[in-house]
Parts: sequence; structure tokens; C-alpha cells
Amino acid sequence: MSPRRLLGLVRWYLRELTGESAYDRYLERHRLAHPGAPALPRREFERMRTDRADAHPRTRCC
Repeated sequence: MSPRRLLGLVRWYLRELTGESAYDRYLERHRLAHPGAPALPRREFERMRTDRADAHPRTRCC
């Protein structure tokens, strides 16, 4: 495996692990479900995720 491919896999894994890729998935789903409608800005999306996590603490380990 090339170092470039390995670095790409590590980057993908860390983005999935930290939740960084959640906004990208949201944008893709929003684009498919609501074409032409504006998506939430990243800051509002992250606030919504935080509020949801606070309202449902069983979804977190700590």
C-alpha cells in the first residue's frame, strides 16, 4: 500500500471517528432530498448536533 493511500485511509478514519464527516453527509442528503433549498450553515448544523446529543445522553459514552 502506498504512503499516499495509507494517509488517505487514516484521514478518512479520523474524520469518521471524530464526527467531522457528518456535515458532508448532511449536505449530500439535503441536496438529494431538498434540491434548490438552502442547507444549514456548518455552525447551525453543529449546534443542532450538540443540542441533540445533550437531549439524548445515552448516545454518548460519557
